Amino acid sequence: MAVTATTTDNKITIKVSGRFDFSSHQEFRQIYESVSDDVTSYTVDMSEATYLDSSALGMLLLMRDHAGGDNSKIDIINCNDDVKKILTISNFGQLFTIS
Repeated sequence: MAVTATTTDNKITIKVSGRFDFSSHQEFRQIYESVSDDVTSYTVDMSEATYLDSSALGMLLLMRDHAGGDNSKIDIINCNDDVKKILTISNFGQLFTIS
């Protein structure tokens, strides 16, 4: 599992590779907590994510709270069918923009 990030202007893109599970909790959290206050848009790129578990769902919710809760703008992009199914079953489409 690897998590990388790029920041451009007021937008951060966090790319998740491999299994997105509890083993990546600290790395994922450090990335979104270290961004400047200027960042207003978050994108989580799941193009290389192969698996997502309940702890990953919790990490996404914690990031959403950190980003401003209901006022946050978070896109989850490039999900494979399995990842998208988990996000859909969990009703994350009501909290995030998923594509």
